[in-house]
Amino acid sequence: MSEFKHAAPPIDEGGLRAPPHLKGWRKAWWWFDFIILVKLARLRFVAVLVAIGAGITQWDMLVAHYEKLTRPVGDTAHVVGDVEWFCPMHPSVVRDNGQDKCPVCFMPLSKRKKGAASDEALPAGVVSRVQLSPYRVVLAGVQTWPVAYVSLTKQITAVGYVDFNERGFKTVSARVKGRIDSLISSETGKLVASGDELASIYSPELNVTVQTLVDAQKRNNADLLKSSRNRLHLLDISDEQIDGILKTGVSNTHLRIRSPISGHIVKKYVREGQYVDEGMPLYDIADLSSVWIQAQVYEHDFRFLPAEQHGDVSAERLPVMAITQAFPDEPFHGFLSFIYPHVDQETRTVTVRFEIPNPGHKLRPGTTAEVLIEVPPARVPAIARAVANNEEGEIGRGGEREKATRLERGEVLAVPEGSIIDTGRQKIVYRQVLPGEFEGVLVQLGPRMVGPNDVTFFPVLSGLVAGELIVTSGSFLVDAETRLNPAAGSIYVGGSSGGGSTPSKSVRPSTPEDANAKIDLALAKLSPDDRKLAASQKYCPVLTESRLGSMGVPIKVLVKDQPVFVCCSGCTKQAAKEADATLKKVANLRAGKKPAGEKGKVEEKTPASTRLTPKQEKIAKALAKLSPADRTAAEKQKFCAVLPKSELGSMGPPIKLMHDGQPLFLCCESCFDAALEKWPTAKRAEKVAR
Repeated sequence: MSEFKHAAPPIDEGGLRAPPHLKGWRKAWWWFDFIILVKLARLRFVAVLVAIGAGITQWDMLVAHYEKLTRPVGDTAHVVGDVEWFCPMHPSVVRDNGQDKCPVCFMPLSKRKKGAASDEALPAGVVSRVQLSPYRVVLAGVQTWPVAYVSLTKQITAVGYVDFNERGFKTVSARVKGRIDSLISSETGKLVASGDELASIYSPELNVTVQTLVDAQKRNNADLLKSSRNRLHLLDISDEQIDGILKTGVSNTHLRIRSPISGHIVKKYVREGQYVDEGMPLYDIADLSSVWIQAQVYEHDFRFLPAEQHGDVSAERLPVMAITQAFPDEPFHGFLSFIYPHVDQETRTVTVRFEIPNPGHKLRPGTTAEVLIEVPPARVPAIARAVANNEEGEIGRGGEREKATRLERGEVLAVPEGSIIDTGRQKIVYRQVLPGEFEGVLVQLGPRMVGPNDVTFFPVLSGLVAGELIVTSGSFLVDAETRLNPAAGSIYVGGSSGGGSTPSKSVRPSTPEDANAKIDLALAKLSPDDRKLAASQKYCPVLTESRLGSMGVPIKVLVKDQPVFVCCSGCTKQAAKEADATLKKVANLRAGKKPAGEKGKVEEKTPASTRLTPKQEKIAKALAKLSPADRTAAEKQKFCAVLPKSELGSMGPPIKLMHDGQPLFLCCESCFDAALEKWPTAKRAEKVAR
């Protein structure tokens, strides 16, 4: 019984005391489990967090100790942060780590002491400089356009209404008192010709005058006859009618009213049988062969109109084009004929008048019309002043006569609208210096104008000259990425610096660079004499594998008073230091001797007409694996015998079959079974290693 009681589990008192029934190694195990495996296991997570926090807060100190321990022995002359690494080709690329390479050209970086050299100051008029890898150029869709002279026109759009031509508006009135016995033209709007009879008026006064004329003839009274004829002329009776009266000797008691012009009866004032007084209006007749369009032009367009245009005839009348809602597809052309001398205070506009021919009377008074005024560049004040002042950078370079002649023809140096970055206070155009390298140029532009095919252009007043390449498509992306995306700046000149301890990861381009185009554009920046010398030298005497122009515009240095060209600024000191060796290399290069090792040699230009596309190169390589006779036969067949649209070689070396003694070629293995079904007697003649 006592043994059973001793075997019962003891009561665990808990706390920091071991159970009293444990002795020896069992008690030691209990304490180990309590201290190590149970209680402190909960604190391990806290310990890990404390260690991580300490590492983060003391990271700079840990890095400094690590660099001190791993620093090479020969590199202890400079204190940390006393030197920096830069790219000689792109001086704006600066790093704190010499292990990096230039993110633009992938050349090793050169070391210099901080403050020993600074970035080259931008030329006057250049506000920024940026360089993109070929990959980024393609990704941004950058396209360039040469600055050239373009035929431009300043267009002013105004809205107006069609009105009568007042010079062709006539009022027919009664010359004598009387009664309208006959109203021949009694319809408003009727078309009448000049001389057509409109109405007949009975007038006692006319009867007396005609009777006096007849009596004067009978009495041979010349004076009375002359005065009577004059009175009848004043009453609008023609000589033909007077001669008829004198011939018949019968007095005419009715005055016939005739139309003075050809036109439409706009308004009829009288009715038949109505008595009229002398001077009373009878008809309003308008000639609609030409009409006026009165339009409103706003204040900001006043400068493009002639200073004084108050006459109807002017040698400087501006051409206009009118479009109406009734005939939207039929433009009507005319000229600016008058500018009102005052401004409407309510609308802040000035009324201008245009005289437009009206064939077929399609322009009806009272209708609205949209008018387009075409102002030649010579009448734009800013352009005219630029040519007159002959300032540097204006409207191209050349003599006064040449610029004036171009301006007379309406040709102006201009850039398309898509190439302009308008910041509000400045207008910037990105100019291509070298392939992939662009400069933001501050330009002064004239007003918006229209060029060929209704493309919008802006005339260049300063900042650019003819022939320079500017970015027309993608200029906003170039500007936006360099300004707003620091992460993308590692692939640009000046887009990154050595300010951070960890260099940003660069994106390697996958698009090849046109090296020949870059070299040609770089050499074009030199003077004609220097360009000739650089072309004869061809390679840099220091970096013998580097073509002149592949790193930008070659730098001219004088070595013992002899001109020598080097590829970049990093080679100038070494070229001057090793003067004799440099001159010897230059002499060999100009003599036509190629430098030893030409890994960086640029291939000679291949005419575009003989240059193969990637697909053609693939086909040529595949056909080259055939024998000469089979290659000739495959080139003659050209397409697969089973798949007529599949070109032989586009899917690897062709497969040769023999059918009736004639070779047949297939594009791939999958066509073999189909060929056997089509030609059961065909046999595979040769298996080409694929």
